[in-house]
Amino acid sequence: MTIADTWLAPAKLNLFLHVTNQRPDGMHELQTVFQFLDYCDELVFQVRDDGVIQLQGGLDGVEDEDNLVVRAARAIQSHSGSRLGAEINLVKRLPSGGGLGGGSSDAATTLVALNQLWNCELSNNELAELGLKLGADVPIFVHGHAAWAEGIGEIFEPVDPPERWFLVIQPKIQVSTAEIFSAPELTRDCPAITIRDFLSGQSTNVCEPVVRHRHPEVDRALKWLGKYAEARMTGTGSCIFADFDTESQAVDILSKMPGDWQGFVAKGCNHSPLYKAE
Repeated sequence: MTIADTWLAPAKLNLFLHVTNQRPDGMHELQTVFQFLDYCDELVFQVRDDGVIQLQGGLDGVEDEDNLVVRAARAIQSHSGSRLGAEINLVKRLPSGGGLGGGSSDAATTLVALNQLWNCELSNNELAELGLKLGADVPIFVHGHAAWAEGIGEIFEPVDPPERWFLVIQPKIQVSTAEIFSAPELTRDCPAITIRDFLSGQSTNVCEPVVRHRHPEVDRALKWLGKYAEARMTGTGSCIFADFDTESQAVDILSKMPGDWQGFVAKGCNHSPLYKAE
């Protein structure tokens, strides 16, 4: 096996989220802005010459073969025809069920890393196409730049929102994306907006009212953080966030956070830490 090689899998925030349509196949068309955070899972890869994919540090209750890291490794192995394998050690920091894209980010990092380590020579567009089969958020992590996204999340236009300091809080619950997108009360016909509309503040997270009603702990967290700054929910939750001018401002509010929640402070990044770490 080769020497271990460490790669980062960053969190993302949805700075807003509108659902504009539900397609006949059940998939939802949306508009959102993705921005990365410098808060990351780590994946350590060692290349094997026998084609075996092994994962250490997977999620409790999730079989390795169902983990997005293993599925991503098998996808690029099959697509490229590589006979190499990998030992992958996943060091989790991003909470599950929080709307931070942890599983999708891990999958994207696996695709990008193994593409290089196995010398597959696939383009980022090819990696994004493979990633889309694993999950709608995977392509943005392959893309690696903050983006205005449309379609089911796979149509990107690079944007450069301010790289603010964020306080991110997760109540001790997980929210199922499938639950929220299947909720009958979810608004699915938001009028389309423009990037200029977003920059002028004409945007919301359409999933937030649904999550607040179904998960009172998220509502509680939003109300608490809202006493100090504009509190928003990322994706389908459960994580919420607020932005600040300085790290010290965010850390000060974090120090006041109720003890039954988890939280962290991170810097917004328009260029993914995945590629900065190469």
